[in-house]
Amino acid sequence: MHRRTFLLGTSLAWRGLGANEKINVAVVGCGGRGKYHVARYCNLPDARVGAVCDVDTAQTERASQIVEKAGGPKPKAYQDLRKLYEDKEIDAISIATPNHWHVLASIWAMQAGKDVYTEKPASYNMFEGRQLLATARKYNRICQIGMQSRSIEHKRRAIELLHSGAIGKVYLAKGLCFKRRPSIGHTPPEPVPPGLDWDIFLGPAPMRPFTKNRFHYNWHWFWDTGNGDIGNQGIHEMDIARWGLGRTLPKAAFSSGGKYVYDDDQETPNTQIATFDYGDAELVFEVRGLNTGGEAAIQPSGPNFVGNIFLGEKGYLSMDHKGFAIFLGDKREPGESMQATEKQNQDTSKHMENFLSAVKSRNYHDLNGDVEQGVISADLVHMANISYRVKRRLQFDEARHAFVGDTEANAMRTRPKYRAPYIVPEKV
Repeated sequence: MHRRTFLLGTSLAWRGLGANEKINVAVVGCGGRGKYHVARYCNLPDARVGAVCDVDTAQTERASQIVEKAGGPKPKAYQDLRKLYEDKEIDAISIATPNHWHVLASIWAMQAGKDVYTEKPASYNMFEGRQLLATARKYNRICQIGMQSRSIEHKRRAIELLHSGAIGKVYLAKGLCFKRRPSIGHTPPEPVPPGLDWDIFLGPAPMRPFTKNRFHYNWHWFWDTGNGDIGNQGIHEMDIARWGLGRTLPKAAFSSGGKYVYDDDQETPNTQIATFDYGDAELVFEVRGLNTGGEAAIQPSGPNFVGNIFLGEKGYLSMDHKGFAIFLGDKREPGESMQATEKQNQDTSKHMENFLSAVKSRNYHDLNGDVEQGVISADLVHMANISYRVKRRLQFDEARHAFVGDTEANAMRTRPKYRAPYIVPEKV
């Protein structure tokens, strides 16, 4: 692939969308989450699904059927995102690939003159996050990260109350990702299934033999392609915790845990605790994939307890997908609370509407989940995982965006090596 393919952004002029004109969106990555993207865009008045792209041709066919059943014309189908990005009719790219593709797919799209909505986490590692942000700003592209909680009414209200002092000075923000995960077992290497481009699927990651566990969804649990549940479900609550605390990156981080109970192929921990030291406040995050109980007023969703707790000098605020509640003083007197309606919880649609609005306004400040905030929150995930893997507390210099005096930890801010031609550029 010639370099010029990915520098089309320098020559493609924005085509001047009118206020009532639909934005032509292409969805890259058409698995479970990607098909959800396709369905949501089909229901939004400002969007048209013009193309779908997946390394597995069976997935693009299923995604195309969703568009047609919604009454739209059959979208163009691509297996190689590089070919898709040459399509000048496409205005925006919506990315629902595995984590290890988020940044490179986004960078190539923005260099080709496209705006980008990319799923969380914003980055697979710390280096990639900085390159993603630099690309969005250099090419003046709109880049929304799929931290959908930032577009949910009750969560926005809860954060507003925290920032206005409803529970006083917040000294601890705690995120919970207690999400039951079954064992993935063991799957042996086998031939690549027909219709799948395994080389593109692996992309920047090392070449590995195909196994079922390294493919659909379970790629989350391998360091080559995923970030464990702290970077899967957990990044949503991590972002809310940092948002409510009103901070960026900490002075120090420490994480411990392990993969307990199961004997299977999973590499990432299924039990993990991370603490982030801000000097006068702390952020704590817990991941549990095994049977567990809840905490504070976090409401259960089946076997899961997922949400956030904020502790302040006057009381505490508990928040989850069903709503939030404030409890004040030693007697835990009820304060303001809010329950989410089913309509209010349509987080992805609201977040996508916000993205499409910013695409038309050309102002990234209009975004609820701008790339800069997504990168900062993802960095907390990466700091936790690096600490877990090197097994020690890490001091962090935010100005240098580096760990203090720790060569091993600093090396883990990026990959040991990117696999050509899938290389995240040092200079964007």
